[in-house]
Amino acid sequence: MKALVLAAGEGTRLRPLTSNIPKPLIMVAGKPFLSHVFSALRSAGISDIVLLVGWKSNRIREHYRDGAGEGVFIEYLEQKERMGTAHAIGLAERMMDGPFVCVNGDVVISDSDLKEMLRVHGQSGADVMGAVTVKDPRRFGVIEMSGGKLKRIVEKPRVPPTDLINAGVFVFNRRIFEMIKQTEKSPRGEYEITDTINMLSASGEVEMHRLRGDWIDVGRPWDLLKANEILMQRIEGKVDGEVETGATLAGEVIVEKGARIRAGSYIEGPVFISEGCDLGPNCYVRPSTCLGPRVRVGSAVEVKNSIVMAGTHIPHHNYVGDSIIGERCNLGAGTKIANLRFDDRPIKVSFNGGTIDSERRKLGVIMGDDVKTGINSMIDAGTIIWENSTIGPGAMARGNIGPRSKIL
Repeated sequence: MKALVLAAGEGTRLRPLTSNIPKPLIMVAGKPFLSHVFSALRSAGISDIVLLVGWKSNRIREHYRDGAGEGVFIEYLEQKERMGTAHAIGLAERMMDGPFVCVNGDVVISDSDLKEMLRVHGQSGADVMGAVTVKDPRRFGVIEMSGGKLKRIVEKPRVPPTDLINAGVFVFNRRIFEMIKQTEKSPRGEYEITDTINMLSASGEVEMHRLRGDWIDVGRPWDLLKANEILMQRIEGKVDGEVETGATLAGEVIVEKGARIRAGSYIEGPVFISEGCDLGPNCYVRPSTCLGPRVRVGSAVEVKNSIVMAGTHIPHHNYVGDSIIGERCNLGAGTKIANLRFDDRPIKVSFNGGTIDSERRKLGVIMGDDVKTGINSMIDAGTIIWENSTIGPGAMARGNIGPRSKIL
């Protein structure tokens, strides 16, 4: 069986993190997000993958090539016009010669759930749809089911009939392509796979599988932190780099070749330290931290539950908690990032012209590429800083700071 992985979107809701990097290549738990999807598929016994790409497709092709580095075989398909999910899946018709797995490229899913969906399909021969319970289903396609089969999907309802949603993973028979051809455009001008599946459900043959393993849909920047926390729990410690005498590694810590942990550093796993990183002396790296290639973490620095991307320097007396830092950033000495409100309530974020509840008690900064901060600068909880911005010495950054801004 083949798998179709949908990874053509621009990831606009993840900006500024996707301003320069395509969404599938954002690092989570030590490797690009899409690699974790491939890993789950491979563990479920699927190694032939059709990868649907779109925005910055060349970068994705250059990174994965034929998929051998991931232990899979990849064929590429490009969606040049964004005309909806049904349109995207329909493009794969000529590449699928039988039933296939279809999975969104921006979800975390377990191999055990994939295996169970394949088992259900193997027993019944029916299309199978993954579903998961969430706290706020209004942002998703909400599912009504009866007798273990799909009754209907209601897309983003104001008053959800249930708290069960479309998990973005399916096992389809080839008849899905015929149904896609009959699907009409939605009010927003796209061909929606939920409309197609509702047509399928009329036959009463869409089996439902409630996911039992970890699942998360990465739609907003802070969702990456949750995905990272989940995936970091799966790593097994391995040291290929240099760990000086006097440095302490506790728990599951990966230190890649060419990385250096200097004396006095305390690394509390799970932590992923990529090739070329230089840590310490006397720094503290706390659980669920992922450091990309060539990251510098210097003396008297504490980093906790964060993703720090390639080439970024956090060198002197800094605190970084519950944050995502882009590539090639530099934090001046004494820069501090707040991650908790005084009233201990969930942190609200200025996002897309409005205010969104992140539903996180702790959230630091979402920082784009090539941002620089001056000495003793301060960044408030839930701040977004876009690429190429400068936060001056002693300045306070708060809210949503646009590209190439200067806060002095």
